[in-house]
Amino acid sequence: MNPPRPSLPVDSVLPSLLAALAEAPAAVLAAPPGAGKTTRVPPALATAPWAAGGRILMLEPRRVAARAAAERMAEEAGERTGGRIGYRIRGETRVSAATRIEVMTEGVLTRLLQQDPELPGVAAIVFDEIHERSIHTDLGLALALEVQGALRPDLRLLAMSATLDTARFAALLGGAPVIESAGQLHPVETQWLDAPLLGGARDRRRFEERVAEETAAALDRAPGDALVFLPGVAEIGRVAARLGPLVPGVAVVPLHGSLPFAKQRGALAADPDGRRRVVLATAIAETSLTVEGVRIVVDAGKARRAAVSPATGLPRLVTQAVSRAEADQRRGRAGRLGPGACFRLWTRGEEGALPAEAPAEILTADLAPLALDLAVWGVEDPGDLAFADPPPAPAMAEARGLLTRLGALDPAGRATAHGRAMARFPAHPRLAHMLIAAGEEGHGTLATRLAALIEARDPLPGQRADLAAALRALDNPAAAAREGADRGALERIGQEAARLARGLGASPSGPVAAGEAGGLLSLAFPDRVALRRPGEAPRYLLANGRGAALAPGDGLAGQRLLVALDVDDRGSDARIRRAVALDEASLRARHAVETAREARWSRRERRVIAEERVMLGAIALEARRWRDVPAADLGAALVAGLRDLGPDLFETLLDWPKTTLALRARIGWLRAQEGPLAARLADPSATGLLATLEDWLMPFLAGETTPGAIPGATLATALDTLIGHELLREIERAAPAHYVTPLGTKAAIDYTEAVPLLRVRVQEMFGETRHPSAGSPPMPLLLELTSPAGRPVQRTRDLPGFWASSYADVAKDMRAQYPKHPWPEDPATAAPTRRAKPRR
Repeated sequence: MNPPRPSLPVDSVLPSLLAALAEAPAAVLAAPPGAGKTTRVPPALATAPWAAGGRILMLEPRRVAARAAAERMAEEAGERTGGRIGYRIRGETRVSAATRIEVMTEGVLTRLLQQDPELPGVAAIVFDEIHERSIHTDLGLALALEVQGALRPDLRLLAMSATLDTARFAALLGGAPVIESAGQLHPVETQWLDAPLLGGARDRRRFEERVAEETAAALDRAPGDALVFLPGVAEIGRVAARLGPLVPGVAVVPLHGSLPFAKQRGALAADPDGRRRVVLATAIAETSLTVEGVRIVVDAGKARRAAVSPATGLPRLVTQAVSRAEADQRRGRAGRLGPGACFRLWTRGEEGALPAEAPAEILTADLAPLALDLAVWGVEDPGDLAFADPPPAPAMAEARGLLTRLGALDPAGRATAHGRAMARFPAHPRLAHMLIAAGEEGHGTLATRLAALIEARDPLPGQRADLAAALRALDNPAAAAREGADRGALERIGQEAARLARGLGASPSGPVAAGEAGGLLSLAFPDRVALRRPGEAPRYLLANGRGAALAPGDGLAGQRLLVALDVDDRGSDARIRRAVALDEASLRARHAVETAREARWSRRERRVIAEERVMLGAIALEARRWRDVPAADLGAALVAGLRDLGPDLFETLLDWPKTTLALRARIGWLRAQEGPLAARLADPSATGLLATLEDWLMPFLAGETTPGAIPGATLATALDTLIGHELLREIERAAPAHYVTPLGTKAAIDYTEAVPLLRVRVQEMFGETRHPSAGSPPMPLLLELTSPAGRPVQRTRDLPGFWASSYADVAKDMRAQYPKHPWPEDPATAAPTRRAKPRR
């Protein structure tokens, strides 16, 4: 006879929940941590008349939580898992024909729905911890709502959470009733720091050191075992190393998703030797798990989230502050078994800046798996489904572009036969594509090992990027373990590879052609094929156009081609954390390359370079000179280069004829006068001409590749053609290029200043009684009169006034300096001349 079950807060609301689901097809249950909803609700639903022997499916966001929930329900029923209560998670299934309650991870539900949307024999689907808002949760709920509306009106849907926005989810479920359970079982005292965990420049201790110190202090201040929340596996390892010497006699236990199931289960149980424990955990322990003996929570206040760079589509992990909702979930772990204490490693002031909730994964993560699932479901517009948050359109477009490149979608966005086959693999679409293609090539065994390695943590010690080292270790785990490899991790990777091999129909063991690893992985990551850039640093250009770099001294740094598998997309160059060398012949055998002919401007060389390049995305596998380039291509590239030079170099590097420079100055002066002609004249400045190069210069280029190679005559002809013959005549009338002196010679007029300048010898102007002018209305020119040697002697805008006034003084000086030249007393009536006095 089984001992009576302890009463849990959720027990009191189970009748209300069952009554609500008897009347409505959906409901929302809000129950704080420790209420017991995960283990008590599914058995209660199985007793409802509407269930009528049907199965109850409950979705959990994590494998360890799914297995632990099933085991706890089976234990309370006095059974073993696999009977009436079972679970189905990746890599492990414990169900039978007798199973009525089946706990599964979210991706399993999506595959069940894809296989048979009617879900025969299923009475209800329970979405536990729906507040975590993983992509699979949002997708599973959206698909279930569509099935309920179109095929299964009798299907019950229940959303459960400890920190649920009840109004929002009740509306999403069609106005579902909301049932609220009582609070946590035991009180939890919350304590904050008096000062920030890290004190800035003066406090140089690492984050992990401070966490270890605060955890040791918490053990002194409160009874029971401690659960410490950290952002990732690396931090768990570093805190464990620092904490051990501070708490002798205390067992320090890790808990994270990459541990083998046996160690995860052991982390949840009390220490077999009765020691106090510190469980260092990721967010895996936030919900749905009871860790035996825990009365203390130490919350480091950090969470690691998957995100995608909006600029490049590359994935990255970002460490952020937890939300207040997550902090409350973590705090609740301390009150599961008795009164507890929560030590938050931030100040009360800092808490005010925390976001209310964590962002939904659908808003930040890689959407390729979601896009493939939607295409297989037959949905073209995600707006046709009831998503709590619709997936962002740019991220969906990026995901569909990748799937199209992988052959999963046709040009219209519909799932292909290959895409449907990919969706059946419990792997990312990239890896599913590689597995299927490799199986067809006869490299299925190698592909399954590569896929398993990519999805696992690196089992080798030290920091190295080369995946090939882990592949070799997988062939001989015992030898690798002697060199420091994690043998347990290698065994788990081998088991996952064997599971994938069974699904692919490939041999789980045997020799592989390791040299094909790069080529196979390029099938999964065609956008991350990387070509080494010239120079000493190990810098690469990815096929998607992003720059990336290996750590200095990495063993792969000498490779010309890589496939970058794990890229941290931050900084000017993304950091390549995991990669494999790639043989070009293997690459070309699997990918269609394009020959691109391009005439482009080289800023460094200040010339046009014409090349034929063999391209894979943004990288050029081969480049050679392009002969017989059409003049139009060279012209377009040279025009782009001239613009790149900017106005100053445009003026200095081109061979401008003096007459053309003068014409531009005349036009500029006329435009400044704002007369009737000004509006019809184009801007002759360097800036204006650069803006209209296609209109006036490009038609006259004849294959030149440098600015200096453009003949001056071409520049003159091109500008004259742009202006036109009639307008040139009007310009000449309004702003003549020359002034005809009384002697009949032509003197150039300089229009570069606000007032045009005419420079001419004094003697040539003898007999002129009117001051020279230009423009309409006429503007007096600035007349610069010079000596016979060409030196300025007077500037004036009133020639008659000069003759009548200061000329006498100038003539007196000139007679002394130039006695052989005539200096008449009355210049207004004298004959103009350039000659000296005739000899007697």
